[in-house]
Amino acid sequence: MFNILTHIAYFAVVILLASTVPKGYLGSLEGVEASLFIIGFLGAWRYSWATLNFTRAMWFRKVAYPRRKARAIRAFHNDGRRSHTYFLVTSYMVEPETTVPVYRSVFEAAARARDGATIVSSVVDGADARLIRAVFETMPMDMGGVKLVIDRIPANGKRDALARTLRVIGADAPSTRDILVFVDGDTMVPRDIAAQSAPWFVDPKVGALTTDEGVVIEKKNLFRDWFIMRFNQRQVMMCSMGLSRRVLTLTGRMSVFRASLATDPDFIDQVRDDFLDHWRLGRVKFLTGDDKSTWFWLLKSGYQMLYLPDVRSWSMETQPRPTFLGSSQVLMTRWFGNMMRTNGRALRESPRKIGLFTWWSVLDQRVSMWTTLVGPITVLLAAMLHDVSVIPLYLAWVMTTRYVFCIIISLFRGTWFPITHPPILYFSQVVGAAVKTFVFYRLDKQKWTRQGAGGRAALTTGQRIRARESAVHHVLALVWLTLAILYLTKV
Repeated sequence: MFNILTHIAYFAVVILLASTVPKGYLGSLEGVEASLFIIGFLGAWRYSWATLNFTRAMWFRKVAYPRRKARAIRAFHNDGRRSHTYFLVTSYMVEPETTVPVYRSVFEAAARARDGATIVSSVVDGADARLIRAVFETMPMDMGGVKLVIDRIPANGKRDALARTLRVIGADAPSTRDILVFVDGDTMVPRDIAAQSAPWFVDPKVGALTTDEGVVIEKKNLFRDWFIMRFNQRQVMMCSMGLSRRVLTLTGRMSVFRASLATDPDFIDQVRDDFLDHWRLGRVKFLTGDDKSTWFWLLKSGYQMLYLPDVRSWSMETQPRPTFLGSSQVLMTRWFGNMMRTNGRALRESPRKIGLFTWWSVLDQRVSMWTTLVGPITVLLAAMLHDVSVIPLYLAWVMTTRYVFCIIISLFRGTWFPITHPPILYFSQVVGAAVKTFVFYRLDKQKWTRQGAGGRAALTTGQRIRARESAVHHVLALVWLTLAILYLTKV
């Protein structure tokens, strides 16, 4: 909720920080002009990139998307062919208070599917199977057009569960018009997901689509504010990528695929046994990041991946660690690890094949993790070697610029923001960049938030050597970055 007093207090702090800097301070620091030039140059580049994405997002949301949607709906009705809807739901270690509303949303969406629906639920625990069946049998609507299949499987990981369930669906031989909704066991789907998704697949070039996301977190704290801010940012970036018809991720929480593609044996093999051959780490098998595997398969196969900004799923998130710092760190390590393990091979695809803007956006994921760290490192060096007064000036600038960014993001979303969002935005940028550099040199480090995959098993001698190598490479990269900053800024 917007509280004007907190925003007034925020700018009072900005003014207080700026007022601590003596008059003529910048001109009195010899050599710092170069620092400011470098920071200003990188800032102009990053702000230009942000402006470009925001402009693209606005055009997509207000102009391109409504036109494309109208054409897709018209083509779907003219086509006249059936479009059966499949739901693939994976549930593992999800609390019953989450499972019940999630499956109710899936069952309602299935009942509303125009041409019938089949739900395949992949579960490990027999109690989950009984609960899901009970929810299905007590739905207050006609479920005659819905088939429920509960596939109880051994706890061999999500990738194995997805592959097995895809084979079950593949046995039905879905047509090119049928759609398959991937749903996590903690995500509530829109009741009209079938009607909203099916028209887009009339175009044979479309392989999948994903939607806007909302979050349900009961406790109002920094963790909740962080998720809301991330999803607000996501809406802008996904709209920008949606203009190019190739998003950068098909979120595992809920995405929709052409069923005939998702049951292709090669697609299933990539989901089950994806890997990366690294020059130093050897073969790295992907434990997490199944959504990146499905995305890359479609990307390399030349299919479009769309974004629906006016359709929203709701994920019921829980804080994985007692503190905000611990929770954000463990989640960013998993998210950015998945990103880094995938974007290298995506860069090897031709820009002509995947689109120049898409290719450049993938490249930016790697470049931005270093450019984001230039500002904080430069300021710390200037404070240590010249004058600590540069720190309050930098903080005032950060607080002002991030506040402006939050205004822009909120205007796009149509809701105002709490005063926690600007500092959380800066935290996400800087700490997120640091985490990206960490996982970039440790692509073999993987762990699910709930599952035990990649847990703390005893390391072999080879793994310990690779861990030390990773640390050395990471430290050397940061040292070279710091030396480059010292040289270019003349600090």
